[in-house]
Amino acid sequence: MLGIGAHKQRMVEPARALPGRETPMRVGVAHHVHGHPLAGDFTGLQQVQFGLGCFWGAERKFWSLPGVVTTAAGYAGGYTPNPTYEEVCSGETGHAEVVLVVYDEARVGFDALLGIFWESHDPTQGMRQGNDVGTQYRSVIHCSTQAQHDAAIASRDAYQQQLRAAGYGEITTQVVFPAPPFYYAEDYHQQYLSKNPGGYCGLGGTGVSCPIGL
Repeated sequence: MLGIGAHKQRMVEPARALPGRETPMRVGVAHHVHGHPLAGDFTGLQQVQFGLGCFWGAERKFWSLPGVVTTAAGYAGGYTPNPTYEEVCSGETGHAEVVLVVYDEARVGFDALLGIFWESHDPTQGMRQGNDVGTQYRSVIHCSTQAQHDAAIASRDAYQQQLRAAGYGEITTQVVFPAPPFYYAEDYHQQYLSKNPGGYCGLGGTGVSCPIGL
């Protein structure tokens, strides 16, 4: 039994998804923490999308890591183009809340990002993360390269062994290549916990160390 809010824990059918709009969300030019551009072609850099629950806390996990050039909160993996936050929360877009991480692989390896991802949430919870319930909170890794995908799968399998030994169930994380389109969230969501230091963060890891990225 899925219980209260069960409809939000089931992926919407594509034909029933909200129509969205052609106009992209307007966001600020600069990252609130370090001033780097939030959007661009990011030539010479690598990109990946991580979904690990509410994107407010998820984004904070990555923005201060040396080698990460910029981060942004957004929506991906669903069917509705350029959705609003309210639409995503309705469960009728199919999107997950994700963080776009743009990084310089000469300064930080993908394994280090994977280590942060796995240890910062419980990837066995399906369509929820803690008290945050719904398809938007599912665990995802959206990869931009085949090498990222292969590394993510290997890390998932390695972490599964650690979790199983600690009494946890099966990992439900979706590992996707190629990455689906990334739609920027509203400007007030960007670097939310930098703008609002006392704001809500519902993330909580399992306490199980990941053998990747150490």
